Amino acid sequence: MPDQPTTAVQDYLKAIHRLGGGEGVVYPNDIAKLLEVKAPSVTGMLKRLSDAGWIEYESGEGAKLTASGLAEALRVIRRHRLVELFLTQVLKLDWSEVDAEAEALEHAISPRLEQAIADYLNEPLEDPHGHPIPSRTGVLKARNLKRLSECRAGETVVVREAQDDNPDRLRHWRAQGLTPGARVRVLAYQELDDLFEVEVDGNLIRLGSEGLAGLRGEPAPASDSAS
Repeated sequence: MPDQPTTAVQDYLKAIHRLGGGEGVVYPNDIAKLLEVKAPSVTGMLKRLSDAGWIEYESGEGAKLTASGLAEALRVIRRHRLVELFLTQVLKLDWSEVDAEAEALEHAISPRLEQAIADYLNEPLEDPHGHPIPSRTGVLKARNLKRLSECRAGETVVVREAQDDNPDRLRHWRAQGLTPGARVRVLAYQELDDLFEVEVDGNLIRLGSEGLAGLRGEPAPASDSAS
């Protein structure tokens, strides 16, 4: 069993998981881009993570989480998403504010406090941005979602997840009604101008693919699509 992870180790494990390192290999350049650090620093950290038993890694190859690395990544993700939900539901912070706060608090709260928050919130399934919260036993629900920026005219989707690392974009989405649970009907897409026309709760919105980037959803039920 690896030693108790430091904050830096937890950040790397969470980043590797986000990039798909729970199922396949993740490459150092992608980790460096996500964490906004230099590639040589990533290479050195990956070697340390491998030596500690958190990941499988060979120089020049990709990294993959071990069973213990995956379990720790899911614990950090669980704490982060529980804290986000607590901050929005209990302290009434805006969903655009809580990611940065949770980044700091996820490393500080104890397992006891983590479970107390989960119990208070009735063991919730999703965070404020629609992301599934790992269970207390480390189970993370798998989803097959589609980027809204990949949808085209005639499709109707229900927003399920909103990327949470850009406060300005989150505020913009909320103002437009583009939040988890919203039904979005794509009316038209002008490829030359990269311009979408979508209907959200009866309102017509025009925006480019960048305006939809970070939103993911699933096809609306047939009755909703036809309405």
